[in-house]
Amino acid sequence: MLKYRSDQFEIMDDLTVSGEVVNQTLRELNTINKRLGGNKISVSAFKKLAKSNNIILADLGCGGGDIMEEMASWSRKKGLKASFLGIDANPHIVEYAQENTSRYPEISYRAINIFSDEFKELKFDIIHCCLFIHHFTTDELIDLFKQFKKQARIGVIINDLHRHPLAYWSISLLTSLFSKSIMVKNDAAISVSRGFKKEELLHILREAGINEFQLIWKWAFRWKLIF
Repeated sequence: MLKYRSDQFEIMDDLTVSGEVVNQTLRELNTINKRLGGNKISVSAFKKLAKSNNIILADLGCGGGDIMEEMASWSRKKGLKASFLGIDANPHIVEYAQENTSRYPEISYRAINIFSDEFKELKFDIIHCCLFIHHFTTDELIDLFKQFKKQARIGVIINDLHRHPLAYWSISLLTSLFSKSIMVKNDAAISVSRGFKKEELLHILREAGINEFQLIWKWAFRWKLIF
């Protein structure tokens, strides 16, 4: 079990899903990320890369925009001018995120597919992906990493799951006991099964021609990758 990455379908992969199931899921994912330290991983990486004014960060698969909100709050405290663009292929998620982060005018959104020519033409300073890349195959990720490297002037931040039995069974138990979201109950353990062993990420980086990077294991069963 969990020897290889799963290709099992997640409800989140359905780009037409909408309504309260989306809203409840995004609220719960934010809670999970905060309590298990996921948000801190992304924000700490942003702090490392954001050393100048007028930074433009793209958050791919942005969810409710909560991580961008934390990044924007830190930027304000530091007196740094920064703008954030949340990108998600599901317009219903974008609609939720716009309302969720409305207190931050420096955060904007676009409903766009990252495989589209429209997206490929965009340029940013930083690209950020949290719990996003596990939705794609290895071959897709090799191409995406090559593309991200060209699009991001400063760097790319990846925050995703370590595929491990303890993570799988722990999140299965926690979501069965506490989650009110059908999507979270269905997708959480599947997400772990679609996560990565270290050697798999190293293979993707190598095949994408990326030789300079930082890959660190973080609690709880996360990979922090910067390139």
